[in-house]
Amino acid sequence: MHYTVVERELELRMILSPERGIPVPARLSYRTDDPYAVHVAFHIHSEQPVDWTFARELLVEGVFRPCGQGDVRVWPTKTEGRSVVLMALSSPDGDALLEAPAAQVSAWLERTLRVVPPGTEGGQLGIDDALDQLLAQ
Repeated sequence: MHYTVVERELELRMILSPERGIPVPARLSYRTDDPYAVHVAFHIHSEQPVDWTFARELLVEGVFRPCGQGDVRVWPTKTEGRSVVLMALSSPDGDALLEAPAAQVSAWLERTLRVVPPGTEGGQLGIDDALDQLLAQ
């Protein structure tokens, strides 16, 4: 099966305190065979990256206004005169607050929205074709 991948490498900042943060290299990934999700791989000091997957719609909305609840919350803000997107991630292993450059996240999201426009995600899964084949038998 053929699918398209839209990726972006960028440097996030893990907020440790109001005065302190550390750089965290990350990769944003979007795959047309998983059209509702975005994948973020954080390259921290470990053998394997830390991977998170959540709804693309959550990140799209979070660029403009606070959204999410539970494990993933996203909201825009300004820090030191720069527009950023904050992502609060919670898991049984711990919590993290990450800051991403809003312009880079927005540009990457726009690329994903051109590949699979909102509302057309279901068509990427081939469910209608599979149902047609099933019902034709």
